[in-house]
Amino acid sequence: MVLRFRTLKTQSLSKKQQCLSLLNSCRSMDQLRQIQAQVHVSGLYQDTRVLSELVYFCSLSPSKNLRHARSFVHHAATPSPISWNILIRGYAASDSPLEAFWVFRKMRERGAMPNKLTFPFLLKSCAVASALFEGKQVHADAVKCGLDSDVYVGNNLINFYGCCKKIVDARKVFGEMPERTVVSWNSVMTACVESLWLGDGIGYFFRMWGCGFEPDETSMVLLLSACAELGYLSLGRWVHSQLVLRGMVLSVQLGTALVDMYGKSGALGYARDVFERMENRNVWTWSAMILGLAQHGFGEEALELFAIMNNNNNDNRDIRPNYVTYLGVLCACSHAGMVDEGYQYFHDMECVHGIKPLMTHYGAMVDVLGRAGRLEEAYEFIQSMPIEPDPVVWRTLLSACTVHDVHDHTGIGERVSKKLLLKEPRRGGNLVIVANMYAEVGMWEEAANVRRVMRDGGMKKVAGESCVDLGGSMHRFFAGYDPCPDLVPVYHLLDGLNLHLKMVN
Repeated sequence: MVLRFRTLKTQSLSKKQQCLSLLNSCRSMDQLRQIQAQVHVSGLYQDTRVLSELVYFCSLSPSKNLRHARSFVHHAATPSPISWNILIRGYAASDSPLEAFWVFRKMRERGAMPNKLTFPFLLKSCAVASALFEGKQVHADAVKCGLDSDVYVGNNLINFYGCCKKIVDARKVFGEMPERTVVSWNSVMTACVESLWLGDGIGYFFRMWGCGFEPDETSMVLLLSACAELGYLSLGRWVHSQLVLRGMVLSVQLGTALVDMYGKSGALGYARDVFERMENRNVWTWSAMILGLAQHGFGEEALELFAIMNNNNNDNRDIRPNYVTYLGVLCACSHAGMVDEGYQYFHDMECVHGIKPLMTHYGAMVDVLGRAGRLEEAYEFIQSMPIEPDPVVWRTLLSACTVHDVHDHTGIGERVSKKLLLKEPRRGGNLVIVANMYAEVGMWEEAANVRRVMRDGGMKKVAGESCVDLGGSMHRFFAGYDPCPDLVPVYHLLDGLNLHLKMVN
């Protein structure tokens, strides 16, 4: 199809208007090249509006060609900030986001001044790449231009520092913002929750509410995520009640967050009820329910649900098992003692669904074998892994060795402990496991030597931690923690529970 300027019915239109009209109807790079030729002939190449439309088509349309877009900007005499911003935005959403930073440097070299729309896309690209050094340079430039106080720039700064796990910096930016929106609060909550600063994330939610901001769906999902990680069931149920009272539609995101919260908190009945009531579900919804069942010992039920998921969604390309689904499936096999099935699922994950196993999947498979007492097999499985096993994988097998008490019979515990201590020589928890393994088989001198190494090296095992949800408040306890007067009722409750368990047993 040949595109050309219309000369009959459109004579009243200027050449610029005709060009813009053609660009709006453009659907492919071949058509764009024809329009580009017309632009050159008409002398419109340096027009700000036309240039920005050309760059927009190449940067953000389905026919994306960022190299071509960059050539437009490069050859323009004085490209406007709009063209630079569009190009930066295109790279921020591409597979090479840090190229946006290169474009920004060229922009400054050409004398173009960035504006408040420049920095958010730059910060987004740095956040995607977790490029802390480049992001800090962008932050410094925003300060120099006096744009760091813009609420949109501030929101993206919080998001950037959160993605780089610099939560103190994210909170500092938030604290210095002269103006905030719900997005600002959600951004700092996201930074805290994703880095497991869960108490702080919950605190920001209630501060937001106290400042008169109305929580939106994202706020509720973030709060439910924090409750899920803490096992904070009473707060999670309160959030659920707020959703009902406010008449908020149970979207896929909210429903999935509720299923995940109830599942991780052990309230599987509530999780199943929410799951069944949801009109629409995605793969994350199914995965949350499967993982919740698996983690609490309902392995067979989890595998049954996985089978239903596959049977119900054979014709639905949008719902296919993902890496979280298979993590739940392998966890279910571990709790149910289903080794052969675990092998089959591990095989199907990559060969049927094209999901390349992550380290967590290898660790889950080692756990399947370890719980079943097949320690030699687990050791050989680790040795055959195509990636270097991390300490968690070795620790999983070493824990299985101590449970099955086979150190004297196979020597696997000795080999595994050496591998683990080679990777993490100063982790106190590893040495405690090794010392306990020696002690369980009567090797008292070796156990004493390991503990001596810990003592001489000043290494300590991280104290055991437990959480109790009492009266709507979450109380944390650490091994060796001295009770304080305010927590006496909680200790009385725990003593009562222990007494009850003894009487039952």
